Amino acid sequence: MPSTHTDKAFEADLRDLREKLLAMGAKVEALIADSMRALTDRDSPLAERVIQADKEVNRLEVEIDETCRRILALRQPAASDLRLITTALKIVTDLERIGDLAVNIAERAKDLNEAPPLKPYVDTPRLAELAQQQVKKALDAFVSSDVAKAEAVLKEDEHLDILYLKIFNELLSYMMEDSKNIRRATALMFIAKHLERIGDHATNVAEMVVYMVRGTDIRHPRSRNLTTTS
Repeated sequence: MPSTHTDKAFEADLRDLREKLLAMGAKVEALIADSMRALTDRDSPLAERVIQADKEVNRLEVEIDETCRRILALRQPAASDLRLITTALKIVTDLERIGDLAVNIAERAKDLNEAPPLKPYVDTPRLAELAQQQVKKALDAFVSSDVAKAEAVLKEDEHLDILYLKIFNELLSYMMEDSKNIRRATALMFIAKHLERIGDHATNVAEMVVYMVRGTDIRHPRSRNLTTTS
């Protein structure tokens, strides 16, 4: 009976951990969307709300870290459960950095909203949408422990990279055409880069899901190959 009670308590702890991670993930997804809407709608008050909302993301990061440490100390998990918790500790770091990037976008949006638009915003919102989808899919893969979903996130990262390069080259041409465009084009380049980095963090989460499920670290494949060869 005591063992059964302990098992149920442990499962409740793990369920609580997953729910907190999902809540944090939903928060950063919303920040990505809001930061982009602050740009496209020229809504500086919304940008300011994104900046302020980062405090909640930071609070969730601390809370999840504490939850993981408490489980490690009290439950002493082994094997797959231990991988789940160590994965959660890494994922929360990526989510916090995604929140920081959304704040950076909001800060750039506030600055850009003070000047006439350089060009219609088409590809940049699309890049933001792709980045947001990648974050959601990576978290779905974590919650369902689904390697196939995680691998799909890894493959789809290429689409973000291609679109980012397209935006970068287009903005570069605007800068070359007229030096008056440089300041606004540079700000938009930073926004595009932040979105591309969000995609990279989603990829990090997906890689950790593969590790959690299979126990195989797929990060830095070139480094592993060199180690194997030597």
